[in-house]
Amino acid sequence: MTTELIILLVYLAAISLLSLIVCCYDKFAAKHLQKHRTRERTLLLLSALGGSVAMLLTMLVIRHKTKHLKFMLGIPVIMAIQLLILVFFLTR
Repeated sequence: MTTELIILLVYLAAISLLSLIVCCYDKFAAKHLQKHRTRERTLLLLSALGGSVAMLLTMLVIRHKTKHLKFMLGIPVIMAIQLLILVFFLTR
């Protein structure tokens, strides 16, 4: 395993964990802390930065933002773009 691959895997694990934590926090805040919500653009940014799989799975498991079309279409689109980028770099 190359150093670059290890760095990428560590980064993806970290951003995925952060995405999971922020999504769970926002679900908690939605019920208990109305003034301390996470902005939707922050959730989408975490997805775009590599946490899309973790964000989508967390949303589905805890049933958070699942009625929002922006998330239920946006995150799979982000995942598809990330997959295309990955395929591009792997086939170069």
